Amino acid sequence: MKKYTLDIRSETGSTVLKKVRVVVITTVMLTFISYWRASAIVLSDLASSAYYALGIAEKAVGPSAPWFVLFVMVFAYGIRAVYIESSSMFVRGGVYRVVHEALGETAAKFSVSALIFDYLITAPISAVSAGQYIAGLVNSILVSVKFAYRVPPDTTAMLIAIVIELYFWRKNLIGIEESSGKALRIFQITSVLAVVLLVWSVVTIAVRGASLPPFSVTLSSDALGLLKGVDWLRTIGVVGVLVGLGHSILAVSGEETLAQVYREIEAPKLKNLLKTGMIIFVFALIFTGINSLFASMIVPPEELLGLYNDNVLSGLAMHLVGSRPVLLGLQAFVVVVGFLILAGAVNTALIGANSVLNRVAEDGVLHSWFRKPHDKYGTSYRIINTLALLQLFIIIVTRGDVFALGEAYAFGVVWSFVMKAYSMIVLRYKQTAHREWRVPINVKIGSVEIPIGLGAVFTVLLLLGIVNLFTKPFATVWGIGFTVALYVAFGVSERANKKLIASRGEPGLEKFNVHGEDQLTVEAIGCKHERRKLVAASAPNRLYQLQKCLQESDSETTDIIVMHAKILADKENATVDDSITTDQDQLFSEVIKLAEKEGKPVLPIVVPTNNALFAVAQTAAQLGVDEIFLGVSQRYPADYLIEQFAIYWGMVQADSHQHVVLRTIDARREVREEL
Repeated sequence: MKKYTLDIRSETGSTVLKKVRVVVITTVMLTFISYWRASAIVLSDLASSAYYALGIAEKAVGPSAPWFVLFVMVFAYGIRAVYIESSSMFVRGGVYRVVHEALGETAAKFSVSALIFDYLITAPISAVSAGQYIAGLVNSILVSVKFAYRVPPDTTAMLIAIVIELYFWRKNLIGIEESSGKALRIFQITSVLAVVLLVWSVVTIAVRGASLPPFSVTLSSDALGLLKGVDWLRTIGVVGVLVGLGHSILAVSGEETLAQVYREIEAPKLKNLLKTGMIIFVFALIFTGINSLFASMIVPPEELLGLYNDNVLSGLAMHLVGSRPVLLGLQAFVVVVGFLILAGAVNTALIGANSVLNRVAEDGVLHSWFRKPHDKYGTSYRIINTLALLQLFIIIVTRGDVFALGEAYAFGVVWSFVMKAYSMIVLRYKQTAHREWRVPINVKIGSVEIPIGLGAVFTVLLLLGIVNLFTKPFATVWGIGFTVALYVAFGVSERANKKLIASRGEPGLEKFNVHGEDQLTVEAIGCKHERRKLVAASAPNRLYQLQKCLQESDSETTDIIVMHAKILADKENATVDDSITTDQDQLFSEVIKLAEKEGKPVLPIVVPTNNALFAVAQTAAQLGVDEIFLGVSQRYPADYLIEQFAIYWGMVQADSHQHVVLRTIDARREVREEL
């Protein structure tokens, strides 16, 4: 093959010439993870609420709080079902995309602004709670050794939170595969703790006996917020129930991350998403719901509201049957696991917020400056840096106050849920095409289908959202203020971005790292498996051959190489620029979307050539592929392509025993030939 020259220009305009045979396109977005890793990412946020949700709810509604936490964990199944349906419709089916499709751009900006507020609070409250558990353990040890000094809980928690934030900031710069691996290990350790606490609590109740917490609601002086002067509201039972649920809803934060991480779930995507949802439901119900109930049954009420309000599971550990040294060891285990899972929630917040802002940037709302991929890791590092700085700022400003963070936290949680559920109802009538999966309980009357299950979830969420507006003034003021501020920032960014979009192409295109290699080898382009398939791609609207290849291939054993032949005009003195054109950007953006939909990675490459079909043959020979997938057009029908390719294959075939299967595919038929 003829060697071509890659013209690499630096930011200063200097030129370095390098001879290359292939241009490799890389992006971290083509890294896919198992449903166990996806579950671990979501549960790092969702299950972490077991460490603080009961304490926050008890301050509002008293001893009946565990019933509200338990109900919310059951209700989370309905919320999760909404997210599963939206993900089955849109691979990138988070709040922004769904609300945008259903209600338009303005509503989408407001909803995503509230969601970002949720993510920005998630990391601080989780990191600070982790610090509170460490501070509590240290003070328990100091009491045991009869040492008079006590570490200041809030300041200690703040300092520990800063260290956690910096650690996961670094991991997210490296990429989701790295950060999801950490989340999975945290999940495995937390599962051990969940089993230990469950069994030990049952034994304790069997030995000592215990009574269930009361069902009656006792609203604290601050529980009604702006309505605390309206005494007659306390006499209406349903108000107390809604207030209790409103103060417990933060226990299900993390559901939006399920939609964000769906993009990275490996094949089969929907089946693995359903598995992820069930794992999340069962684990969170036991770890957060059941443990909250056991804590209220076993720990004395005065200690639960006092000493252990910010570290409930430590209180549960210290009141189980056993000697004090043994229980102190169990508390240490609880604290270590709590530290890990709460720290993992910081990781989840960064992953989720980064994904959301990337979706916003794709629509041109966020300036494309933020989407520049990291030179080494391919991650959107500027977004990650911005999020980490904002979360660090919140940690420092609140100085470790878990209750204040928890109150603010609930605003973004509930209103992002409300907008999501309502938008899915609208889409039931706006987009009536077949769905792979739907929220259960749908009744058809004539030609009209009534989504009862979806409507019930929305109704409950809307009531909780309204109640929270009036009963949580801190959350309302800061939540609305931040949402409006971020909405305005999006508007300014969008206007500034319009000229840039007009000059550089469509806003929805991916951002890639591009580099040239002087050798066209499996190592140079990043192949990992012995089996390889080559897909030739030329147009973003004709990728039937890639679709077929993705559907048939096993990503555990086979590499899928997607090749675009770049036709060079200057046959004698050909050079290749280190950037890709807008047309190539559009092509590979569609390639990535198809890969995401199937949940299988691909290796995109550009091969400079004077003859596209010859380049496909030579690339296949050099990489040792087993199958080649070609698209068919009216200009080049299948029979012609096969005939021409056979000639070129005979010219480049390194070994007469080397065979390849050539498949030409269009929307209607396929022709297969073994060469």
